[in-house]
Amino acid sequence: MAEKSDAPGAGDLPASIEAAWGLRERPVKGPKPGLSLERIVAAAVAVAASEGIAAVSMGRVARDLGASTMSLYRYVSAKDELFLLMQEAAMGPPSPLPALEAGAGWREAISEWAWAQRGMFHRNLWMLRIPIAGPPASPHSVAWWEQGLQALESSGLSEGDKISVILLIAGFVRNEALLMSEIAAAVEARGIPPEEVMAGYERTVRRLVDPVRHPALSRLLDTGVMSEPDEPDYEFTFGLARLLDGIEALVREQGR
Repeated sequence: MAEKSDAPGAGDLPASIEAAWGLRERPVKGPKPGLSLERIVAAAVAVAASEGIAAVSMGRVARDLGASTMSLYRYVSAKDELFLLMQEAAMGPPSPLPALEAGAGWREAISEWAWAQRGMFHRNLWMLRIPIAGPPASPHSVAWWEQGLQALESSGLSEGDKISVILLIAGFVRNEALLMSEIAAAVEARGIPPEEVMAGYERTVRRLVDPVRHPALSRLLDTGVMSEPDEPDYEFTFGLARLLDGIEALVREQGR
């Protein structure tokens, strides 16, 4: 049986990600003078930010850089690898959590972590369209994961439960950001203010809802709550607080 090599390039990571970790040297010169992995990733991010992730292709990025498509493959082996590098560049390292530095409780710290992740997604909504292919593997994504686990350090939860909490909160943050971005895109496409969109939706629902077949929806409509403007970020604040309430119950249970 052949021995497993520990040399750079022997693992399962793409070459460019190994380079990001310092496990191998980056290409120093491509077929086109001045071409670099950083320039390729920056050009791809610019396309995604202005036109969406679907517009990103090796050919499109090459054209924007004035290079041939084949020259990009010296730095990036496939589009999926490019997506991973774009995500790494856009998310950046996590900023320090004030609650963590001040020695506050786990709830305050993980709440700040969740809000920071939400802000990162809202600045780069195109990232939400990148399929999740596995656990964090790039330096910045691992740093975010590490910070989340550190935020839970004082909770007393088992290591396995900490990971489950991180996945639960990260999934909520991602889903809320995706939902809000889709609603915002729909509103923008219709070209009318959000409050008018919601008023039109309520009128439509009132026409369709039958008090006999849909008694719960009818009661909801009768309260007028759908017409009331929400506080900024209300749904995220509400949802995160309910998640943390549940986690706090788990902390108390394990503490007993």
